[in-house]
Amino acid sequence: MADAVTHDQPPLPPLRAVIADDQALVRTGFGMILAADGIEVTAEAADGAEAVAAVRSTRPDVVLMDIRMPGMDGIEATRRILADDAPEAGGTRVVILTTYDLDHYVYAALTAGASGFLLKDVTPEHLVAAVRLVRSGDALLAPAITRRLIERFAHRQEHPRPARHADLSGLTPRELEVLRLLATGLSNAELAERLFLSPTTVKTHVGRILSKLDLRDRVQAVVLAYETGLIAPGTDL
Repeated sequence: MADAVTHDQPPLPPLRAVIADDQALVRTGFGMILAADGIEVTAEAADGAEAVAAVRSTRPDVVLMDIRMPGMDGIEATRRILADDAPEAGGTRVVILTTYDLDHYVYAALTAGASGFLLKDVTPEHLVAAVRLVRSGDALLAPAITRRLIERFAHRQEHPRPARHADLSGLTPRELEVLRLLATGLSNAELAERLFLSPTTVKTHVGRILSKLDLRDRVQAVVLAYETGLIAPGTDL
């Protein structure tokens, strides 16, 4: 009898990360945690300019970015790393590090394209899981906190940033419904229960929304829903 043919997926290459924080102890501690789990720290940076340079030279999968650093801060560094004219960034994702979950700087970083945020007192297990989640292409969302953050600051911007993808006409009625509910902080499982759909179908809808609107992840979708007025702060659907 012939041996069965297996079609195993090739293993993913080792995950690579850059840690940007102006506190050496934070960089060292996070680096040790990631390294212990097999994640390669390709570079450390003490400010935003060093972070941008490190990404351009080492092309990591994920950047852990302190939001407040001397010189160039984490917001400007995130913008530059994720800029459309910076192809060397490739698929790099940025996760913001902050001390406070309702920091208005975090909202600015999310609108700049960050894939989520972590509090600096995160547990080692959560840190590793978060980096791996973001590397997989998902967004690092604590739905309730993210919604609260956006509701608190979306309508307080002194100089609102025009939404790049304000045209929602390409979405189907169902996709608009999914986007509205997604913006209230519901997970895929909660969306499925609310809409009486399978989780797979919900995942397909979310994927199509991101593709049609040329968005990187769910964080950008939530921000866009508020910026375009699809959903208003305080809305409870």
